[in-house]
Amino acid sequence: MQGLFSPGSVLTVLGSVLTVIGSVAYATDAPNLSLPTIFYGIPIFLGGLALKSSELPPVRRITPAAQCKELRESSATEGQLKLLKDVVRWRYGQKAHLESSLEALKLWDDDNPPQIETIEEYSFEGRYALRLRVILNSVPRERWQALEGRLGRFFGPGLEARLEDEGPGALNICFIQPCQ
Repeated sequence: MQGLFSPGSVLTVLGSVLTVIGSVAYATDAPNLSLPTIFYGIPIFLGGLALKSSELPPVRRITPAAQCKELRESSATEGQLKLLKDVVRWRYGQKAHLESSLEALKLWDDDNPPQIETIEEYSFEGRYALRLRVILNSVPRERWQALEGRLGRFFGPGLEARLEDEGPGALNICFIQPCQ
């Protein structure tokens, strides 16, 4: 259902509808309707297809957005909010969410990059926290563990990052609001 409403899907459907309307109008000799709908419909359709070919869907949310809304609004840091916004939106022309951040942290592999699978909002000792489940792919777990202390600081001042083992090939990264 989520893929149905992507911007690429909307433009593809809109462009194809306009093109069909224009083609039918052309076939029924209605030039006032056929010319604009075909001229606008085909480029919109092609633009939608181009977006569809390079789109990366949002990360699946474990926690419904409304469930932690009060805690998020009252105590989430700017870094946590940016991180949340970045992974729950459609991305285009990227292989994975947080691509540039992971490249800067040297946690990237061009051939088989890590993929963020899910995100969860929760309360950790009364503080707002985010948990990202990451499929490691070609990036070794040891490299992630070596950068555990730097991960939190990279995404926001005072932000605490904790790694949790999630079995072979995956781990959870928890970003916890600093103590006040």
